[in-house]
Amino acid sequence: MRKCDVLIVGTGCAGLYCALNLPRDKKIIMITKAKVEECDSYLAQGGICVQHDENDFEPFMEDTLKAGHYENTRESVEIMISHSRDTINDLLDYGVRFCRDKNGELKYTREGGHGKHRILHHKDITGEEITSTLYARVKELDNVEIYENTTMVDLIAHDGEAGVDERAKRFPEGTLAAKAAAKEFLKHKSGECFGIVIRKEDGKLDAIYADVTVLATGGVGGLYRYSTNFRHLTGDGVALALRHGISTRDVDYVQIHPTTFYSENIEDRSFLISESVRGEGAKLYNKNMERFVNELIPRDKLTAAIREQMAKDNTEHVWEDMRTIPMDELVSHFPNILEYCKDHGFDATKECIPVVPAQHYFMGGVKVDKNSQTSMERLYAIGETACNGVHGKNRLASNSLLESLVFGKVAARDLIKYEPLDMDEDFEESMETKVKTKTNKEGQVVVTRESTYLTPDYSKYEDIDKWNEENHQLVLDEINRRN
Repeated sequence: MRKCDVLIVGTGCAGLYCALNLPRDKKIIMITKAKVEECDSYLAQGGICVQHDENDFEPFMEDTLKAGHYENTRESVEIMISHSRDTINDLLDYGVRFCRDKNGELKYTREGGHGKHRILHHKDITGEEITSTLYARVKELDNVEIYENTTMVDLIAHDGEAGVDERAKRFPEGTLAAKAAAKEFLKHKSGECFGIVIRKEDGKLDAIYADVTVLATGGVGGLYRYSTNFRHLTGDGVALALRHGISTRDVDYVQIHPTTFYSENIEDRSFLISESVRGEGAKLYNKNMERFVNELIPRDKLTAAIREQMAKDNTEHVWEDMRTIPMDELVSHFPNILEYCKDHGFDATKECIPVVPAQHYFMGGVKVDKNSQTSMERLYAIGETACNGVHGKNRLASNSLLESLVFGKVAARDLIKYEPLDMDEDFEESMETKVKTKTNKEGQVVVTRESTYLTPDYSKYEDIDKWNEENHQLVLDEINRRN
């Protein structure tokens, strides 16, 4: 058992930037399901958006809203754009090396759905550059501990009325007496989080208690056969939100990226062919090597056009031609993409490469307000696992890193409002006796002492594979239910 001031579940750019923006007197624990580097933030290729100049606010806003089918939460978009330049300045101060022109000025590129050049990048590994730099800065902090290969199993929480009702609906084996007792224990109608149950690298279960918990667990790509995401990213934050009745939003809004490298071999993860490639001039062709679409339309529309063309041609892919990009720009901007293609039998400087759509991003997630707070007290969500409505129905290219960073910082600034949990050094032992219930002759549950904190019932997780499978199915069922 451990206790901290702030617990951050996830070490992508959202979680790392959140940690960097918390007060240095806060004891912070960060956990990650795999290695720190094995997060989708590291995989982001294209770049990060920024309001280019004072005249770009409304155009940037319109491009984001249009891509999102105008289902975006406008306030969230305004917050993201208005904080974009400060966020970039922070990254530069941390040491992020964005590409510059021959005069030393920041070099902007353009991608699908953008009306102008407003995207900064570091070659074709922008996410790796940003996330590794943030990680280096976090490692310099004495108040942060990071535990790798540590999995969040469950929340330690009072569920709130919505959560109790949700659990009764989803898990009908729960008795009415248990439901009644749970309601007696509520401190807030919205519920309250005290930390999480974890599975450590050695397989043992443990608990981490925290004044505030921040979910930064990433997307849902691991639930799909073809995805650009790491396989271990399986919507854990959303699954536990569903288990505990925490509000979710737009869970059916799953983005398919139009261009990933097509391989006849079964790959562990689909390799992304960045939007920036098309932004710099690459073309898409059908089986007859004819253009069939405007390559710079938003992702969802381009994906639909590619799938329609594949069906018409009875093929499993279309072709992407990078030879339209000047050779010096192609080699300097996209070295990793060129290397990957070459390793898989294609020289993209001399021939077209096969591309196909694959799952890429999750616009939905745990519902949060403008401060990144969930419907449960002491629980926040940031990054891809959260949904504040900024992306609407379809994310605009290169808004993901920006959104994760902006709202990670927003969460850090807001969560300090919570007073510390009143826990003494031997609180774990005393918790065992804080809840006393009994059933009288009439079958009524009588609470003799009120619960303050919860002791995890580890027996629920004895079959951890079954527990995880149930979590995965919860998320998939919710996605399909809303479609």
